[in-house]
Amino acid sequence: MNDLCIELDHRPGALARMGEVLGAKGLSVEGGGVWSVDGRATAHFLFENGAAAAHALREAGIVVHAVNDVLVQRLKQDVPGQLGKIARRMADAGVNIEAMYSDHDHRLILVVDNYAAGREVSEAWERERAEHENNEGGAQR
Repeated sequence: MNDLCIELDHRPGALARMGEVLGAKGLSVEGGGVWSVDGRATAHFLFENGAAAAHALREAGIVVHAVNDVLVQRLKQDVPGQLGKIARRMADAGVNIEAMYSDHDHRLILVVDNYAAGREVSEAWERERAEHENNEGGAQR
């Protein structure tokens, strides 16, 4: 999966046009959002095929600033502080989070400035989560 950083015109219909372009090419948005700051609209959207989405958007004259690899995590939604913990681990590893949002499957999507280092943190987080779940399952038997 890939995150696309997209510049949209800050006007009615810009997001609709983007969605129509993608829909006409059979491309589905898997998560993301649009933010407007100081009259500029920037979007980060998740796609199964980022290259195809970027091509379709650029072909339609929509500016795509970047196609990014993403880190995907499933946080324990019932445990407060999960975002702070994973963000702290990224920060302690010198990784800056460029964008963060959820996908349609309630997973945390992170775009980071150092993908290799961020992936190490993400994989360690996932191993610990799996070990914890295995330990909880064994204790409940």
